[in-house]
Amino acid sequence: MFDNTPVLGRTESAQLMTNKVLRNTYALLGLSLVPTVIGAFIGMSMNFVFAQQHPFIFAIGAMAVLYGMFAAVTANRNSSIGVVLLLGLTFLLGLMLGPILQHALHLRNGAQIVGLAAGGTGIIFLTLAGIATTTKKDFSFMGKFLLVGIILLIVASLANIFLQIPAMTLALSAIGVILFSGFILYDVSRIVNGGETNYVMATMGLYMSIYNLFTSLLQLLMGLMGGND
Repeated sequence: MFDNTPVLGRTESAQLMTNKVLRNTYALLGLSLVPTVIGAFIGMSMNFVFAQQHPFIFAIGAMAVLYGMFAAVTANRNSSIGVVLLLGLTFLLGLMLGPILQHALHLRNGAQIVGLAAGGTGIIFLTLAGIATTTKKDFSFMGKFLLVGIILLIVASLANIFLQIPAMTLALSAIGVILFSGFILYDVSRIVNGGETNYVMATMGLYMSIYNLFTSLLQLLMGLMGGND
């Protein structure tokens, strides 16, 4: 007979590590919402005239800053500095919610739309995270499709800054909701199945999926329900 105790031990150890990463990820994810909310409140009181006058330049500049922050967090993912940088990133992203929240809250039913977008994001996240956690199915096969999808979405969104086609904006928002919902499933699945063992990186990936899901859902709801009268 073969003694499979060492194998069982390694399996239990791997499961404990996965559970620890998942717990730390959810804890840091919850913490990251604090600077996001603070940043959003500050952003709503800021003047974004430059962004309105030069949307393409603003979008490119914002992407450059964000990717610089992503690189900084990645480089420090194994230290407490990475956590601080991640919280700084979430504060910056909160600030960048300013223009869309200003626009939404100027609508007649803006507060209701923002509330629906936030509630919808929470429901989608909890549902998909629950599916990935309980089934433990490996959704890593979605990675390539999601990567291609996000590249096409970014290119189309930048193009629509010039085109300003309302129907295209609505379609891109709907695609964004589907795409970033897929990313949530993919991100949680990677943690559950041991594909991501660093909770800072896991939190950053999951946070970005939730953040972009919220903005996509908010834009979609504004297009479908928004009213100025």
